[in-house]
Amino acid sequence: MMASMSPRIAVAATGRQALQAGLAVADRGGNAIDAALAASLVALATEPGMVSLGGGAFIAVWPADGEPVVIDGNVEMPGRGADPARFGHGLREVVTTYGGGVTMYAGHGSVATPGIVPAFSQAHQQFAALPWAELLRPAIDAARFGYPMSPAAARYLSFTADSLFGDDPEAHALVTRTDGGLLQGGELTANPLLADVLEALAEQGPDLFSTGEVARSLAGDMAANGGLVTAADLAGYRPVVRRAHRQRAGDWTIATNPPPSVGGPMLAIMLGELARRGNWSWRDAIEIQRAVLTYRTAVHDYSPDLEADGLDLLNSVGEYGLSALRGSSSTAHISAVDAEGNVCAITISSGYCAGLCIPGTGILLNNALGELELNRLGLHAAPPGTRLASNMAPSVARTADGRALAIGSPGADRITTALMLVLGQGCLHGEDLAHAIAQTRLHVRVRADNSLCVEYEANPEIAAAIADLGLEGHVYPEPHMYFGGVGAAFHHADGRLEAAGDARREAHVGVA
Repeated sequence: MMASMSPRIAVAATGRQALQAGLAVADRGGNAIDAALAASLVALATEPGMVSLGGGAFIAVWPADGEPVVIDGNVEMPGRGADPARFGHGLREVVTTYGGGVTMYAGHGSVATPGIVPAFSQAHQQFAALPWAELLRPAIDAARFGYPMSPAAARYLSFTADSLFGDDPEAHALVTRTDGGLLQGGELTANPLLADVLEALAEQGPDLFSTGEVARSLAGDMAANGGLVTAADLAGYRPVVRRAHRQRAGDWTIATNPPPSVGGPMLAIMLGELARRGNWSWRDAIEIQRAVLTYRTAVHDYSPDLEADGLDLLNSVGEYGLSALRGSSSTAHISAVDAEGNVCAITISSGYCAGLCIPGTGILLNNALGELELNRLGLHAAPPGTRLASNMAPSVARTADGRALAIGSPGADRITTALMLVLGQGCLHGEDLAHAIAQTRLHVRVRADNSLCVEYEANPEIAAAIADLGLEGHVYPEPHMYFGGVGAAFHHADGRLEAAGDARREAHVGVA
C-alpha cells in the first residue's frame, strides 16, 4: 500500500483494520508511536478472546534522538485493601484441547489489575504527535460499525467459546453469533458497548479506567463475585518507564524488555549465545534453547523477586556464558517505524481471558492469575502491587549506519524462541527481513515432568540435529501459528521503509 509521495511510516499489524489505522497517521503528521498505538487500539477492539483493554502491554520505543525505553504496562497482582478471605478463591478450572492441551483457571479470582490504558496514555504523552482522541477514532469506528473476526481468534474460540466464556452472558455474546453459534474467521461482528466506552475514553482520558465509571464497574463486580481487583488497585496502578536492556548481535544493538519481564532477558541470553557461536547451526539453536528454557523452568519461574534475579541472571550470563545457567497464549504484536528513524514495538496480552466482561463495557478481562506457567509460586502468592511474570518481548534495534528495526511476536513461551531465530538469522546470518521471518522454526518444550521435546516445523536438518543430540522431536508438517506470529518494521540505511509479517498468523503489513 503506497502513498503518492515517499513513504513516511511502515507498520506490521495483525489485521487489515489495524494496519489501516496505523498507516493513516502518516497523512496527519503522526510518527511511529502514533501508528503503533492506533493500530494496537484497533487490535484490542477487534480480536476478542485474543486481546482486550482488560489486559497488559509492553511498549518498546527508540526515538530517533533519544535512548531506548520500555513502558511496562503489564498486569499487576491485585488485592490492595481486600478482605484476606478473598485470596485463594473465585477460580474455576478450565481444561481445553487448545494448543495440544491447556489447563487454566478462569473466573473473577483469575483477574489481575490491567495496565494497558495507563501504559498507552504514558506512551502518548511522552512520544506521540497526534491527539489522544484521534488515535482512538479508528478503534471506535471498528467496534461500532463492525469488524471481521480474525482467523486466529476464531480458531482459539472454537476451543473455548462455551467452556471458558459460557458462564458470563455478556462475554459469551461477544465471542459468538447472536444464535450462540461459533463465529468463523472473516465473519462480521461488532461491539457497540466497547465503542461507547472508547468514546468516553477519548473524551475523559485514562482516568476513566483508574477512578472513573469503568473502574467503579470493575471494582464493584469483583467485590460482589470474589475477585481481588479493588478500587485501590485501579487508582494506584502506574506504568513504569524502564531503561531497555541492550544486547549486541552482529552490527546491531537490540533493546528489549528488561526485568521483571521474563521474555526479554531470556531473548537477550539466547541472542548473546548465538552471537558467541558466530555462524550458528540448528544444533546450536537447540542447545541454547535447551539450556535457557530448562533453567527458566527450574529456577527463574520460581523467583520471588523477578527484577533482582533477572538483572543478576543477565549480568552472570554476560560474564560467564551459558555455564551461568546450570545450577498466553493470547497475545498480539504491532511494529512501526517512520522516516525520521523513530521505532516502536507493542506487545499486548490478556492471557487466555477470564471468561468475563467488565459489566456493560464489552471489555473482556485477563486471567493472568490463572495461568499456571506464570504463577509457579501459587495462583495468589504474590503481594498486591507486584508486576507479574510475562513472556512478552517487544524489541527495537539500531545499527551505526542508520538501520532501525521494531520487532515482536505473540506466542506465550514461543515468543522468545521465535524472536531468537528471526533476529539470529537477520542480524547474524544476514538474511533479509521477510526471509528471516518465513524461515523454519523450532522450540524446545520443557514438560511438567522436566522432560524435553523439540517441537519443529518440517526440516531435515533440524530432524538430524535432534537425532544427533538424542532428543525427542515432534514435527509440524507445515508452518504453524504455534510458533508465533512475528511482525517487524524496518528502516533501511538509505531511508527506505519496509514492513514484514508472519504468514503463520495472517499478518497485514504496509507502508504509507
